[in-house]
Amino acid sequence: MTLSQLKKHFSDSLSEIYTDSESAFIFQIFTEDILELNNFQQRQSADLELSDENINRFQEIISELKTGKPYLQILGETEFYGMKIFVDENVLIPRPETEELLEFAIKNINQHSVILNATKCNEESLDSSFLGMTKKTLKILDIGTGSGIIPLVLKKHFPEAEVTSIDFSKKALETAKKNADFHQLEINFIQADYLSLDLNQNFDVIISNPPYIGIDEKNEITDSVKEFEPTMALFSPTSDALIFYRKIAKDSKKYLNENGLLFLEINQKLGLETLELYKDFSQAQLIKDLSENDRFIFGIK
Repeated sequence: MTLSQLKKHFSDSLSEIYTDSESAFIFQIFTEDILELNNFQQRQSADLELSDENINRFQEIISELKTGKPYLQILGETEFYGMKIFVDENVLIPRPETEELLEFAIKNINQHSVILNATKCNEESLDSSFLGMTKKTLKILDIGTGSGIIPLVLKKHFPEAEVTSIDFSKKALETAKKNADFHQLEINFIQADYLSLDLNQNFDVIISNPPYIGIDEKNEITDSVKEFEPTMALFSPTSDALIFYRKIAKDSKKYLNENGLLFLEINQKLGLETLELYKDFSQAQLIKDLSENDRFIFGIK
């Protein structure tokens, strides 16, 4: 079987699940992974004869895709914020909204002139209200590690920062540690139930994309997501969809340093309700994502 014949077989086999363009895109990704041919090389190799081993591997992929399993989970990796990230059934596949959260966080940490070796700021250029954050190493807390995308991106951009990341799932933390090791980034990973955890230390930045889908919204989530991605990372553990945000608000009063920064990804349907939890901050605002949904909260204590 040639590469062009395999591509047609791939598309025909998945026609009930994917459009032709979607199948072509997914085929291109797996062809690059298995045959080590980039898109240009693939177009030049239509008549390439494939080995039985490679044909069988593609057939296995087709079978997995037919079950609804996300193609990135089959591939075992994705790209996020310019970084290669390993993913599996124990972690959520990174969403573009979280890239928006990180873009906003990095921009605002820099704008508020938190002094780091990475930013090379000096006190004369700082807003006086943030001088209290400049005399020590920046301490960042991420709540809900997952694959580790948030702490890893922040550590990459602020290498002198101390980054701590908490997750309940041992298996998720194993994936996060694999990603940290791959990028040679040092993160303090903690396995714990955040809802019952006493932090016992202060931070300059708290950031989180916690489970925020209410139980009553479960039917709105696609079957493939519910079946193949970890439900504990998606759904609130109780009927209260804001349970994590209430705990973060409580902890922020005690453990977020004065003038500290807060960045949250939230349920778009609960923007105002979530924002109300942070009314005691000196500044708290609701931020829309690129799709014009209420998606983030930015706060200054």
